[in-house]
Amino acid sequence: MTTYFDHNATSPLDSRVQEVMIPYLSCANPSSAHSAGRKIRRAVEQAREQVAALVGVQPGQVIFTSGGTEANNFVLSGFAANVRPGAIVVSTVEHPSVLEPANALSALGWTVETIPVDAQGRIDVVAADELLTDSTRMVSVMGANNETGVLQPVAELAEIARARGIVVHSDAVQVAGKLPLSFDDYGADAISLSAHKLNGPKGIGALIVNKKLDLRPLIRGGGQEKGMRSGTENVAAIVGFGLTAELARHELFTRAAITRDLRDYFIGRLDDIPGSQVFGEGASRLPNTVMFSLPGINGETALLQLDRKGFAVSSGSACHSASADPSHVLKAMGVAREVAFSAVRVSFGHENSRTEVDGLIAALKKTPTALAPGLTERSSTSTVSIA
Repeated sequence: MTTYFDHNATSPLDSRVQEVMIPYLSCANPSSAHSAGRKIRRAVEQAREQVAALVGVQPGQVIFTSGGTEANNFVLSGFAANVRPGAIVVSTVEHPSVLEPANALSALGWTVETIPVDAQGRIDVVAADELLTDSTRMVSVMGANNETGVLQPVAELAEIARARGIVVHSDAVQVAGKLPLSFDDYGADAISLSAHKLNGPKGIGALIVNKKLDLRPLIRGGGQEKGMRSGTENVAAIVGFGLTAELARHELFTRAAITRDLRDYFIGRLDDIPGSQVFGEGASRLPNTVMFSLPGINGETALLQLDRKGFAVSSGSACHSASADPSHVLKAMGVAREVAFSAVRVSFGHENSRTEVDGLIAALKKTPTALAPGLTERSSTSTVSIA
């Protein structure tokens, strides 16, 4: 039996959510005019209300998507399509689903500016302020980093940017369900959410928007989601997302307290391992996340060894697990290449326990040191990195 410590990649589906989804796996089309269709439409709109309540907005501000990646692509590309090219400002530690569409805009005449981070992984707000010019159209900065868990000062940056008429987006995928998240407090024009990061189903997310934000749809067709995202709705997933959001809202403080206790307990136990290093430890972070390195450990070997011993962990984001380069997040933080290659990420869920943490620490202590193929002791200690 595997002990799961990789909740930032995806979290186990809550059994209560799974149960409510089952009747909708075979149902009418919510766009149909008959009574069966109208009944399903009501279920979709109820879910929209539940997701809206999680972040304190009106239901009409919720656009359902296939997940956080689509939401991020939608807001960047959809906004850029409706304004003249200018500059878009992002942080150096954004998720690839922000960095890639931002870079793709370069071919359309856009300029991409990047905000540096300090050694703890926090963006430099002063540097960000200096990057904003009359040509800046949008700023996109994540709420919390998926690798280190470090929280970013989105509200502070949004206040500066919006005072200059600049649109602000935040990838809030890792924050939702782990910490209180208010759309108004963030001060952003749009935020992205994903259900499977908070014990919901995969394949469903949402873009929360200021109603004044003008976006060009990426997917056209039957006019679903008020014409913003056409295609027959994934009703079962939407209903599941609705209950997921409601449960996360009501259980948030209990879940956060459990995971924060596990995080701090784990860090305390890491002190038993000489040379261990926690990244971003001096910054405010998600209550469930620890990214760390151990001296002489090959990151890929460590993951495989732990997997064989029944522990599922990660070395960053699951999106780039095949990459042979060190984490772009740790690189931006100024972490030495050989240290970055040895990084391991543990992300807890409220179903985990201290006993499981003790088991992981024991397994880490027995993980053999190993160098990456073709590298010397002074170069690298791993072969994988995930952004």
